[in-house]
Amino acid sequence: MRENVAIRVTPPPQAGPPREARMIDQIVPAIRVTVVTIVFTGLLYPLVMTGIAGALFPRRAGGSFVTDDAGKAVGSELMAQGFSNPAYFQPRSSAAGDKGYDPLSSGGTNLGPTSKKLRDGAIASLEKLRKENPDAQGPIPVELVTASGSGLDPHLSPEAALWQVPRIAKVRQVAPERVRTLVEELTEGRDFGILGEPRVNVLNVNLALDRRLGAPPPAPPSPPPQAPPAAETKQ
Repeated sequence: MRENVAIRVTPPPQAGPPREARMIDQIVPAIRVTVVTIVFTGLLYPLVMTGIAGALFPRRAGGSFVTDDAGKAVGSELMAQGFSNPAYFQPRSSAAGDKGYDPLSSGGTNLGPTSKKLRDGAIASLEKLRKENPDAQGPIPVELVTASGSGLDPHLSPEAALWQVPRIAKVRQVAPERVRTLVEELTEGRDFGILGEPRVNVLNVNLALDRRLGAPPPAPPSPPPQAPPAAETKQ
């Protein structure tokens, strides 16, 4: 007998959704994730953290501003500022901005150890420091010669602050021991006893100088720039 052979016919594949529909299925979830991430990490989280910081640490959350005896804000503990009067402690030099100490242009010199400009600048700083501090004892601390990485470092090491004591005491006409004692009192220790190094906040110690010793005499005015000599004309 002849056997019947079953023939299986495979139905043609059904056509899938259009390509535009498949792209929407991927784009819509991505947009949702993006929106949720922005709302939580870019809005809710900063608001919550700011609120907690403002409640627990209101002064630090507000910028750590320092006020004088009249209650006027004169700076921040977190930002260095220049002091040209020799009666005050001078911070590290700054390359932030055109004139230095610009909080909107934080940055260093970005000069390498083989840079001639860096070497010439260090030599000029050494000469200036020796001229302004003729009675200082010991070698000049290296941090007074080089700029900080941010240009806004508000601290000095105790050694760099004590090195400037003879100049400040001479200008203010007080015993060096009084200035040295003030530095030692305001020296901050390591955080939690292990983090960082001992340091002196320049703004705080300068304000303390005025409170303890009175306002210093005004700094002498800078000499006006000399005009270049006129060129001789031949008759």
